[in-house]
Amino acid sequence: MHRDDGPAPHSATTDPAGLVSGGPYRYARWDGRQRLADPAADDVLHAVADDLLAEGDLDGALTRLFRRGLRQSADVPGHDLPGLADLRRRLAQASQDLLGQYALGDILAEVRRELDEIVATEQRGLERRLAGPTAARPDEAGLYSLAADVALKRQAELERLDQATGARIRGLQEYDFLEPAARRRFAQLLERLQRQVLDGYFAGLSEAIRAMSPEHLDQNREMVRDLNRLLQEKLAGHEPDVSEFLARHGSFFPDARTLDDVVEQMVQRMAAMQSLMSSLSPEQRQELQGMLDALLRDDRLRWDLAQLAATLDQLLHDGLGHRIDFQGSERLSLEGALEQLARLSEMEQLAAQLGEVSSPAALEAIDPDEVARLLDPAAADELRALQQLTRKLEQEGYAERRGARLQLTPRGSRRLGQRVLDELFSRLDRDVFGGHVRHAAGAYGERSGTSRPYEFGRPFEIDLPGTLRNALARADRPHGQPRGIRLLPSDFVLHELEDHSRAATVLLVDMSRSMLLRGCFLAAKKVAMALDMLIRTRYPRDELHVVGFAYYAREIRPGGLAGLSWHGYEYGTNLQHGLLVARQLLARSHAANREIVVVTDGEPTAHFENGQVEFSYPPTRRTLVETLREVGRCTRAGITINTFMLERTRPLTEFVDRLTKMNRGRAFYATPERLGEYVLVDYVSRRGRST
Repeated sequence: MHRDDGPAPHSATTDPAGLVSGGPYRYARWDGRQRLADPAADDVLHAVADDLLAEGDLDGALTRLFRRGLRQSADVPGHDLPGLADLRRRLAQASQDLLGQYALGDILAEVRRELDEIVATEQRGLERRLAGPTAARPDEAGLYSLAADVALKRQAELERLDQATGARIRGLQEYDFLEPAARRRFAQLLERLQRQVLDGYFAGLSEAIRAMSPEHLDQNREMVRDLNRLLQEKLAGHEPDVSEFLARHGSFFPDARTLDDVVEQMVQRMAAMQSLMSSLSPEQRQELQGMLDALLRDDRLRWDLAQLAATLDQLLHDGLGHRIDFQGSERLSLEGALEQLARLSEMEQLAAQLGEVSSPAALEAIDPDEVARLLDPAAADELRALQQLTRKLEQEGYAERRGARLQLTPRGSRRLGQRVLDELFSRLDRDVFGGHVRHAAGAYGERSGTSRPYEFGRPFEIDLPGTLRNALARADRPHGQPRGIRLLPSDFVLHELEDHSRAATVLLVDMSRSMLLRGCFLAAKKVAMALDMLIRTRYPRDELHVVGFAYYAREIRPGGLAGLSWHGYEYGTNLQHGLLVARQLLARSHAANREIVVVTDGEPTAHFENGQVEFSYPPTRRTLVETLREVGRCTRAGITINTFMLERTRPLTEFVDRLTKMNRGRAFYATPERLGEYVLVDYVSRRGRST
């Protein structure tokens, strides 16, 4: 149902359209046209979460979201937001609809009819001049004879005109009209044709042709020749310098910076005419070419333009313009054909631009107004909504631009971690983690020597001297009042006690090649983020370190977990180095409980020896011995090692069995889908037993 704010009627009513109103709202049956709330930043982050965690690339995750769109779900309420793939599909359909509406018939019929009417108008004027004066006056006889001679000569010229469209235009350009209406009408036709056709090649070319200024024509000839030379160099495999060309001829190509920009503008201008030429019959093509030649009126420029078109056709992968198969019934004039062909070309270019979007910045470069013009306003609104998704992430503080790329901020990483934690919690029974509030932080020991302000629920180990000092510092007793101290709740301070339940954990994540091939890496990454968020929110005094290991081990800061990418080309499972790094991190901790959680899918295949990594598969006995030796060091340091196996291979099972017996930790087998639940439940269960 769709809610619409409106006036509050006194009683429920039903109008003829089926709208029911019974309060401050009006209700109607959902028909898909109503617009719900746009997605919020959290919805966007939710939609890209799995993609982002799998690849570690926010730009890439957003780009894939743009392509597929944002679909309504229980987690992302609101309306569906179509993606770029849907916009391209609708553009293709609009192109097909246009082709099915129009037909390329006799596109020059209107031009020939206009020429016929111009000639007829001129002939009627000539016939009036030949009819003689309306009143016979002796002094007009000489003038009549002279006018008749001129009219007869003009009639002869009109009769000698070639009936081919191009030749007829060329002949009328050289003809001296006597009838003002015919002269004016021909000038208007010529101007319209030149604007439609010539400016399709270069802006302002029709003005230069009409003026026939030698200076203007020289500029056009020079520009066309220089451009053709540059394109010939490009065709030969060179990279010509376009700076000098743009300095001299930049006015022809607004905003162009490179030769590719110039070529793109040329293609946009010439594609419609070239497609029209390719789509006509040979007879129609010859007639149109003759008209173009007549409009150019300059043999050298005509040749240079033809050569330029041929060079562009060779340079472009798909050629310059292609045959368009109109299948409709609505006949097009020359102007209409060029207009619709230009529209089809623009649709094709827009579809290509939509298909080539590879980053949020590339999406921003697409003009919604252009989408509205070529498709419809609704499509433009959808594009704006897609562009707004990135801005929402930035405005909410979840993402920021670093150079040309968009990256997740620490705030965004924490929010993503909370989302992963919530997802894992939702799979578990409600009482797994307990629903009660626990005020005690755990088992307390000796005083640490420091104090802290009183907080409700903490053990009441009062620091009496500190409390009295606070009361005395606050007391402001007027002169004459009895001496004494009045305690307020804000005066109380408590002794800080050693927290024997504090835990320090190192999550040791296998990042070897096999983890990705078996689909385990994303699961391990989610575990790291969820455990980090669990400790931040429920056990803030605990410590968590994340160490990734493959050929060697390295610590990963919690803020960088979301953008963590897989070490895809690192073979080897150097658990020995991972345990060494974990032991060194835990040695700096003062927590009473120290643990290493190992997530792996295979037995150790690498170890450090004499400062070098030794790798072998199947693993050598030396690798297993050195790894177990590091297990012994961790055991003597009081560190518990709990292992989560993502595979049940015999070598891994046998190795983990030996590790567990040495360390007296525990071993679990978990599928990637249930890994997060196992790790979180185990962590919370141990925290409960330690309090």
